Amino acid sequence: QVQPVEFGGGLVQPGGSLRLSCAASGSIFSLYAMGWYRQAPGKQRELVARITSGGSTNYADSVKGRFTISRDDAKNTVYLQMNSLKPEDTAVYYCNAERALKNYWGQGTQVTVSS
Repeated sequence: QVQPVEFGGGLVQPGGSLRLSCAASGSIFSLYAMGWYRQAPGKQRELVARITSGGSTNYADSVKGRFTISRDDAKNTVYLQMNSLKPEDTAVYYCNAERALKNYWGQGTQVTVSS
């Protein structure tokens, strides 16, 4: 199993950028599909972006063209580069590691987009 830990949240103005990192200790990181999810107050947790062990990616429609997910297996880390941030991107962002139908979650990091 792995234990994801998120870094990089904070307060940013609309139109700004932020990069989240997720370091996953434990088992063989490269075998896991990694994802970023978010949950805004009063809303359900939703998928933001996901990257497979082979490097294939998919994104929520709301972030396509603005967010980029990437992974560095040598560093056991997955990244989420967020550009052109909007107030509606405000949420707690969670890192997820998935393999063989098992999911492991980080504790979450707050991202607030506000002027």
